[in-house]
Amino acid sequence: MAEHTLTLTGLAQTAEDRARQQALSRRGPIPNHVAIIMDGNGRWARERGYPRLHGHSKGVESVRDVTEACAQIGVGFLTLYTFSVENWGRPVGEVNALMSLLLRTIRRERKTLEANNIRFRIIGDLSKLPHQTVRELDETLESTSDKSGLTLVLALSYSGRWEIAEAVRDLARQVSRGDLDPESIDEAVISSALLTCGLPDPDLLIRTGGEFRVSNFLLWQLAYTEMLVTDCYWPAFRRNQLYAAMEAYQDRDRRFGRIDQ
Repeated sequence: MAEHTLTLTGLAQTAEDRARQQALSRRGPIPNHVAIIMDGNGRWARERGYPRLHGHSKGVESVRDVTEACAQIGVGFLTLYTFSVENWGRPVGEVNALMSLLLRTIRRERKTLEANNIRFRIIGDLSKLPHQTVRELDETLESTSDKSGLTLVLALSYSGRWEIAEAVRDLARQVSRGDLDPESIDEAVISSALLTCGLPDPDLLIRTGGEFRVSNFLLWQLAYTEMLVTDCYWPAFRRNQLYAAMEAYQDRDRRFGRIDQ
């Protein structure tokens, strides 16, 4: 799993790209919630003789392009696996550089999010982040809280198992206080205790870099998500690759455990 920051421009779009998006919309349903495991930055850099951080920097361009395309085509929610709990175990120098890049980017792009009607949201254990970074994140959350376009979710210092454990502890406390009947705990109650409360489950999960695993990402929420793995490294994944993934999604028969009628 790779780490990335968010950068957007003014959502500029060519006529050719607009026509491609219109054709895709006519072709079939556009996934309402797209989740992406952005993998392959380090391998992309290594194969080209660059340091790993250069791969992360190039990955920012893919974040920009894919986010813009999702906003333009009408995706409601885009969740990006930005930094996992396990990533804290990487070399200190790399982690510090990524945290500094995140801080600078949040400051720089807040106005762009506001101007493009994009709501910002975070899921993860923010207690592990530097205090200054948390302050900048909080300001961006507040300044975009009333936006009604694309909701951009960063999974930051995130772990699916940690999220579920946190939800279990919260429900246990409610039971202990007498606020919750254990017999009333069903899937909806558990979902409401997760960090993704209020978000629909992903329709499409894309993993770049060719690895066939979910890497502790949205373990509860991916129950019926369509998954697509591509060998394309994240720095090379742009809107045309996103459109191809959406076409593959449109070609699938989503039965949710039922049989065809």
